[in-house]
Amino acid sequence: MGRLREVSASFAVPGPSGVAISSGLKGLSGQDEFVLRQVGNLLGSLASRDLKARCAAGLDHDGEQWARRKRALTGESTARWAGSITKATHDQWALARRGQLAHTQGLRAGVETIAYRLSLPIGEKGIRGAPGGYRSQREWFAKARRLHLLEDRLEQVRADWEAGRVRVVRGGRKLARAKHHLEAAGLSEAQWRQRWEAERWFLHADGESGKRYGNETIRVTPDGEVSIRLPAALAGLANSPHGRYVLASRTVFHHRSEQWADRIAANRAVAYRIHYDTSRGRWYVTACWQIPPVRTVPLETARAGGLVGVDMNADHLAAWRLDEHGNPVGAPRRFDYRLTGTAQHRDAQVRHALIRLLHWAARHGLALAIEDLDFATEKTREKHGRRKRFRKLISGMPTARLRARLVSMAAELGVTIVAVDPAYTSRWGAQHWQKPLTSKNRKPTRHDAASVAIGRRALGCPIRRRTAPPPLHRSDAVGHRTVQAASDTPGREGPRPRIPGPRTRSAGAGCGAKAGDQCAHNRSGHTAEHESWHQDSLPLSP
Repeated sequence: MGRLREVSASFAVPGPSGVAISSGLKGLSGQDEFVLRQVGNLLGSLASRDLKARCAAGLDHDGEQWARRKRALTGESTARWAGSITKATHDQWALARRGQLAHTQGLRAGVETIAYRLSLPIGEKGIRGAPGGYRSQREWFAKARRLHLLEDRLEQVRADWEAGRVRVVRGGRKLARAKHHLEAAGLSEAQWRQRWEAERWFLHADGESGKRYGNETIRVTPDGEVSIRLPAALAGLANSPHGRYVLASRTVFHHRSEQWADRIAANRAVAYRIHYDTSRGRWYVTACWQIPPVRTVPLETARAGGLVGVDMNADHLAAWRLDEHGNPVGAPRRFDYRLTGTAQHRDAQVRHALIRLLHWAARHGLALAIEDLDFATEKTREKHGRRKRFRKLISGMPTARLRARLVSMAAELGVTIVAVDPAYTSRWGAQHWQKPLTSKNRKPTRHDAASVAIGRRALGCPIRRRTAPPPLHRSDAVGHRTVQAASDTPGREGPRPRIPGPRTRSAGAGCGAKAGDQCAHNRSGHTAEHESWHQDSLPLSP
């Protein structure tokens, strides 16, 4: 058996630090759409030029270069538009650097795995935690060629990382490649061109506290009037004083409308983004702002009264409620979702499953325990070989989206999220809990047992149901054969209550006045509650 890795400690997940709400721009006139397209196209070209300059600077970029970039853009737009463009460019470059680092780590993991498997004899079986050799000489030869290919890629990516070179495509690399495969993408050339231009427009404006309604560039009044400060090159299109253009459409934010109204009434910063959905043919405006970090409750407080263990799967969330001692309470719950169809449909499915889970937890005043999953290094074919179905399964799990959605939605309902290490939860849950929890009327699955293991780890309890005494002395000299109850649980080691009735015989062994006093017996040790090793109570049997 391979060596088990160390399990990380559980922690309470901090809440979100920002809020974003969206609303449609209905009733736009032809002139409104023309102005929005002209502004987006002009600022998009400036953003592309600024991104090129930022990528060319690489690691030598400093504050002085940032100021020069902003001054160069100010003459063709405005100071605030230039500030939004340079900030967005810097964020995009930093995101590309993080992606480059993740790609390097993935290539390194693939090279190490292939090199290890090539060093093993052909056909040798793997052990726990490590793969075996390749199945045939043909596969061995193919993997040897792939090893050289990955090593060349890794060397190139490392060189780019050290030189500070990044490769960024404004509009998205996926959409750029779709131009050469329009039939496979289901797009005509005109449709692709429309999507490409819309993705490359720039209509983002950062907020500024102290200014009117929290934003001088894109302003939304309390009654929903939207106005834009036009760049200097398009000042002739203004229909309002001070070079502004007021849209004929009025917008209404339905979600968090009171919070948004309070912010703009106090002239606090609100950032806006106007974008065009080519599939629906509609314009939208998104407002976002920062909020104070939600104060997380201590882990001990979240554990008080029990919690809900949640196991995330490809098509459902398996949940089981546990009391403060780690005992499963009631029946397991299942919250299904289908990750098929469009991205909007998949996102709606995830939100629907999460809101049902959160409402159930909030109704009982319980925290949620969920695995801190990260499949970034688990999806490669180098690790799982020919298990394409399994790789597709874990690739389809929306771990990042579910984590982000869960944290933000739980903060609104006041539900605490406890993250646990996912190591061995499915295996040990099935080993120690699936069979004991099975009854005539209840057939828990492996995922239900994993949710119990997750909950017990969040509570600080071992996943095993019982803990054996020291192996050298498994007798009553050291303690009972299994520790079954906590030290403060009354009556676990006391005598059974006497049944009232006539006494026809004298008290037998173990039925006298000191029957419950284990210390009075002629033994070399005391009860298990006096020892330094403990275990919680047995699970509640159905």
